[in-house]
Amino acid sequence: MHTNESLKMSASTTLIDVQSLATHLDDCVVVDCRNDLFDRSRGRVLFEEAHIPGAAFLSTDDDLASPKGDGRRGRHPLPDRAALREKLETLGLSSGRQLVVYDADNGSFAARLWWLARWLGHAEVAVLDGGFRAWVAAGFPVEQGKGLTTRQAGSLREQAAIGEPVAVDEIVASLGQAAMLIVDARAGERYRGEVEPLDPVAGHIPGAANRPFVQNVRPDGRFKPAEVLRAEFESLLAGRRPESVVHQCGSGVTACQQLLAMEYAGLSGSRVYAGSWSEWCQDPARPVATGH
Repeated sequence: MHTNESLKMSASTTLIDVQSLATHLDDCVVVDCRNDLFDRSRGRVLFEEAHIPGAAFLSTDDDLASPKGDGRRGRHPLPDRAALREKLETLGLSSGRQLVVYDADNGSFAARLWWLARWLGHAEVAVLDGGFRAWVAAGFPVEQGKGLTTRQAGSLREQAAIGEPVAVDEIVASLGQAAMLIVDARAGERYRGEVEPLDPVAGHIPGAANRPFVQNVRPDGRFKPAEVLRAEFESLLAGRRPESVVHQCGSGVTACQQLLAMEYAGLSGSRVYAGSWSEWCQDPARPVATGH
C-alpha cells in the first residue's frame, strides 16, 4: 500500500506509515530488525533501550540467516525455511495477519525480513516507512526491556514463495547475456572495487549495474514517492521488464530493500541473488570486474 492510504490489513504489502501502524498496532505482529554489520550485538542493545510497544526483536545474523559455515554461501545464507516459519509463529504470526518490520530508518535491514516473509508465501508484510526514527519523531510511545517473553503462538500455513531467490549458477549462466540485469545495491566505491570493508575480494559481478540502495530514500530515511522511484528505475531498466532484474549487494540484505523499492514503485517481479557478492567472490574461478 502507499503510505498516504488508510491501513488495510490485507493489503499492506510494501510500506506502512507510522500513523497507520499506531492506529492498528494491536492488530499487527511487529518485529524490530535494527542491526550493525560491524557489531552483531548492537541491534539487540538498541532494542532493549527503546522499541515500539509490543515489538519483538530478530537478529539479522542469528535469526534471519543460517550459520555461514565455510563462507561459500556468503555472509548471510538463507535461514532454514521451516525454522523461520516456526520462529514467526512463536511471535504470534498467523496466515493473513499483518506483519510490520522496522529498522533504524531506511529499511535496509527490515527489508530482509520483509523479503523472507514473502519467501514463506506470507504476503501481508510491510516495512515501516522511516523506521524507528520516524516513530520517535512523530511522538509515539516507546518501551524498554527485552519485549514480551510469552505470546500466543500463531499458525502459518505453507504457501508458495512470492519470488524465489536466485542461485549462483543462474548468475553464472547469465553472464554476457542481455536477458538478466544485475543491479548491485552497494555503495559506489565498493562496486568499483576501490574499498572492501567486509569481503576478501573487491569489485563487482561483470555486467552488473550499480544503484546504491540509499538512493531509494530521502534524507529522513523515508522512501521517495512511488512515482519518483518508478521513473528512476525505468531509466535504469532502459526498456527491460522488471522480471529481468536480479538484485544483489554484499550478502543479500540491502538487495532486499532495492526489491522493496521496485515493488513500491509498481515494478513487480524482480528477484534477489541471496548469496550476493560475499558468495560470488569466494570462488576464484568466477570473474570479477572493477571500475565503472
